[in-house]
Amino acid sequence: MELPFAESYKIKMVEPIRRSTREERERWIKEAHYNLFNLKSEHVFIDLLTDSGTGAMSDRQWSAMMLGDESYAGASSYFKMKEAIYNILGFPYFLPTHQGRAAENVLFSVLIKEGDFIPGNSHFDTTKGHIEFRKAHAVDLTIDEAANTQLEVPFKGNIDINKLERFLKEHPVSKVPFICMTVTNNTAGGQPVSMENLCGVSKLAKKYGIPVLFDSARFAENAYFIKMREKGYADKTIKEIVKEMYQYADYMTMSSKKDAIVNMGGFIGFKDEETFQKATVFNIMYEGYVTYGGMSGRDMNALAVGLDEGTEFDTLDNRIRQVAYLGQKLDEYGIPYQRPAGGHAIFVDAKRVLPNVPREEFPAQTLGVELYLEAGIRGVEIGAILADRDPETRENRYPELELLRLAIPRRTYTNNHMDVVAAALKNVFDRRDSITRGVVITKEAPILRHFTVELEKAK
Repeated sequence: MELPFAESYKIKMVEPIRRSTREERERWIKEAHYNLFNLKSEHVFIDLLTDSGTGAMSDRQWSAMMLGDESYAGASSYFKMKEAIYNILGFPYFLPTHQGRAAENVLFSVLIKEGDFIPGNSHFDTTKGHIEFRKAHAVDLTIDEAANTQLEVPFKGNIDINKLERFLKEHPVSKVPFICMTVTNNTAGGQPVSMENLCGVSKLAKKYGIPVLFDSARFAENAYFIKMREKGYADKTIKEIVKEMYQYADYMTMSSKKDAIVNMGGFIGFKDEETFQKATVFNIMYEGYVTYGGMSGRDMNALAVGLDEGTEFDTLDNRIRQVAYLGQKLDEYGIPYQRPAGGHAIFVDAKRVLPNVPREEFPAQTLGVELYLEAGIRGVEIGAILADRDPETRENRYPELELLRLAIPRRTYTNNHMDVVAAALKNVFDRRDSITRGVVITKEAPILRHFTVELEKAK
């Protein structure tokens, strides 16, 4: 008999979580203005808002934290992090930042000017926000197949090479400071990018003399999918695949709270010293001195260990199998989501689950509220609220994909929790015909509104 799968770790510490009543949840979500970000954590039973900084660190990481060097300048923790980044990713220059959006802020302060265009594969919220804040334009050139959630394509995160070349022919190179590749492609449903696509983008970029930036929050998960799905990589280790991936990148921004499995931290990687030196000025202004950049020594130590552990097959296999498990449960119940299951989350197709909710009343946000009311489960909207308003017309943007993301923290929940999530979604799905109205905005910020937006039920 073949042995069943079991996690390659054991649990050393637990944190109690409390079930609430529906009456309590109705009161709490109303007090939160129907914004899931506004809920108190103790009011949430299963928290799938994000996998960013919410995973469980390993014993090696906790041990490394005890050895953190908190010197202001030249701390040994900085050099441990530097060594890990060079050995695993191949970048000779780096700047630590407190998280990924800080890395974007520093690097984009050097690279982006007003009126620039940044083509890429579905820029995530903070990436697009930092671009548009600088009065530049984020241009999404993801393959068309990504918009069909029920289509099984192994690398739905790919950029369309033909679209990219047409775009570069039609725009002056001086207005394109870099091409942005998000690995994995979060906004399109946690979908991976193939090595062939990374190579193709790199060749095209070199032809036009344009550098390539990897938004790298879930780079290790991307490498896992290359190993599992792309011809010629089955026998390669994750670290070997990562090294090959990053030969195609000139810069990288990293939110280390994902694949490096830390609570806080990020960095920028550079291949060229000139851009690194320019960025140090902004890093010192915005983050901190170049050898800590908004991070404590103990967090740098944990990050260095996390980069090593996060690029091991067993760590990734445990994590991605749990995401796939939730997807399989949803398949049993006929609940549509972005297929195939991504590396860090299940992205439920809200337009298919709640077909009677008009787009102006935000189906994905409505589904998130309904799931919370059903079982105290918190997800996050990846749809029209996150898409923001067009910075020029101020009209709402309605993306093709209207998704509820259920991001699963690493080594945090069991498959029993996934069973609860699936059953709760089924209950909402079963009464979908009775859900005909959604939510409307009563208050919003001019940019990145989804974090603080206030809503009320549509009448």
